[in-house]
Amino acid sequence: MSRAARFDLLKNHAARLRGKGIARLLQEDAARAQDFASGVGPLYVNFGRQTYDRQAWADLLALADAADVPAAFRRLFDGERINVTEDRAALHTALRSDLSSAPAAQQAHRDSRTARQRMYRLAEVLEASDVTDIVSIGIGGSDLGPRLVVDALRAPIPRRFRVHFISNVDGAAAARTLAALDSRRTAVILISKTFSTQETLFNGRIVRDWLGDSERLYAVSANPDKAAAAFAIAPERMLPIWDWVGGRYSLWSATGFPIALAIGNEGFEQLLAGAAGIDVHVLRAPLADNLAVRHALTAIWNRNGLGLGSQAVMSYDQRLALLPAYLQQLVMESLGKRVETNGSPIQADTVPVWWGGAGTDVQHSFFQALHQGSSIVPADFIGVIRGDDPYPENHRALLANLLAQTEALANGQPSEDPHRFYPGGRPSTLLLLDRLDPYSLGMLLALYEHSVYVQSVLWGINAFDQFGVELGKQVANRLLPVLGDPAAQVEDPVTRALIERIRNR
Repeated sequence: MSRAARFDLLKNHAARLRGKGIARLLQEDAARAQDFASGVGPLYVNFGRQTYDRQAWADLLALADAADVPAAFRRLFDGERINVTEDRAALHTALRSDLSSAPAAQQAHRDSRTARQRMYRLAEVLEASDVTDIVSIGIGGSDLGPRLVVDALRAPIPRRFRVHFISNVDGAAAARTLAALDSRRTAVILISKTFSTQETLFNGRIVRDWLGDSERLYAVSANPDKAAAAFAIAPERMLPIWDWVGGRYSLWSATGFPIALAIGNEGFEQLLAGAAGIDVHVLRAPLADNLAVRHALTAIWNRNGLGLGSQAVMSYDQRLALLPAYLQQLVMESLGKRVETNGSPIQADTVPVWWGGAGTDVQHSFFQALHQGSSIVPADFIGVIRGDDPYPENHRALLANLLAQTEALANGQPSEDPHRFYPGGRPSTLLLLDRLDPYSLGMLLALYEHSVYVQSVLWGINAFDQFGVELGKQVANRLLPVLGDPAAQVEDPVTRALIERIRNR
């Protein structure tokens, strides 16, 4: 059976189940509340409020079986060149786990351990210095992952360093960050795989000039010669990254240097160990019990079975407030493709639009649309069972809101007044961490990585290139000198009008 035919089966199931509602599915099959849930260590995921039943689930599993997802996982871990458009492996798993006997994977794991020990030695040097603040400069995968983890795991009183991030090329971002810092007690990490990223080069020059020298400049790059030429960074203050690590999968590498400085070397090791725990799980668990496979198949159901074009993610823990932004890049940059790996047009819709925020703030912004809007938006809700703050009543209220929203979205509420009627039937997945620590966060992020990979296998697309981001960069590089040259002209009439407006103001 073709992939398109299997997606048609999902649509048939969706038509069969239309109008049934989540509450009725639970009434008819009370065991699904337990059977549609499982966990690995401190991570538990409940899919009981999704809208597929056991019959539809069987065909979802058949989709994964037909795509031979276990073999696809093995290709990933073994370092086969699954990034076919760039003829590269995607060996980010080797940064944190040693689960392959393939030579490429073994070498990658050895290289990553060596680089990590170098990173820890640099951290020790900084700890012995009078540096109090670290500024990390990168963008995209060089920024979002480290920024999320540092924000999630930093203590109320910094452990040793205050870690700050600059990503946007907007100079206001650099100005605001640097205004509160002492240049004599600040070190800077420039993170760029190629050292050709416009934002990092512009911001790097600002911060180098602000520092007054390059002695407290560090770099993480696959192009050390370019980093040295551009910023006079000595080799002993450089850390490597490799072409088999995609930016949005790189926080486990030396890109995580800001993380290690914020939470310590042992904390960084625990982050890797949590991710490795999910690596072991996805390789060894059968399809029906594999959390990443279930998460991916649920996404396929909502996108290709129900035809839903939007996906929300809500983190009911303020420390995970940056998770939606991180997942936007991980999911949408990986899966935002319109052709299969062989170049032919894909015969199905791919990634929905991912967005979200942190509860309970978002309950007072866009939840009106989630509950009573005309479009159904499936959602991932993430909660933490045990809080670390000294306010247990607040944490109980936070958990009560988390549970209440998922229940209300699913079950709705009848009313004679149409304005007060809640239709329900809004699907959600609830992910619970026992507590938010490096190990559990590593598990959570690795789960999403593997879910993304499974979706790419099911759609037949490449999750590891991102050519879609290049065109805008190329046009910006072409327009940059035009903005500084009053005599320069451009062909596009709207751009020409906009430049005239800018020049005349």
